[in-house]
Amino acid sequence: MKISGNELKTGMIIEHKNDLWEVLKTQHVKPGKGGAFNQVEMKSINKDTKLNERFRSGDSIERAIIEEIAYNYLYEDKDECYFINNKTFEQINIKKDLLGEKFKFLSEGLEVKIGIYNDIPIKIDLPNQINCKIETTDAALKGQTVSSSYKPATLENGIKIQVPPFIESGDSIIVDTRSIEYIKKI
Repeated sequence: MKISGNELKTGMIIEHKNDLWEVLKTQHVKPGKGGAFNQVEMKSINKDTKLNERFRSGDSIERAIIEEIAYNYLYEDKDECYFINNKTFEQINIKKDLLGEKFKFLSEGLEVKIGIYNDIPIKIDLPNQINCKIETTDAALKGQTVSSSYKPATLENGIKIQVPPFIESGDSIIVDTRSIEYIKKI
């Protein structure tokens, strides 16, 4: 499906230079002289490289048609994670490399959206927010205010994040899976 250069949005997947690219950032630039353009930062899905490109509104870009299907997480082994489609009971296995560190957020039965392009899984979308438990964190220092600083903490799944000083070991919190940041205490 063809779209113009100024229609690109964050999260879209496009076909460009014989590869699939996920749009990370877009910035519409209107210089004083010359035509406006869209400055786009993209990440290659297959090669894990980044590219900055300018697209004018007259440029025609091929948007990749990604079929998103809901799957539930089953289990993992050494290199792969396994998922099941609850409607068709079809099982699919995906390499952990595709998820990066985010595979640590997976728990049994968690529903995820898997993006499939030409019968090949190319991306996984976790729920935006996941409940996690703090395993360890530093003690809060006296005199620190809530807004002034954050302290390091380790979640029970091994991921390290920054949390406010009032969070203690054993607390349950909500984490944003897109940015891997603290949202709030439960």
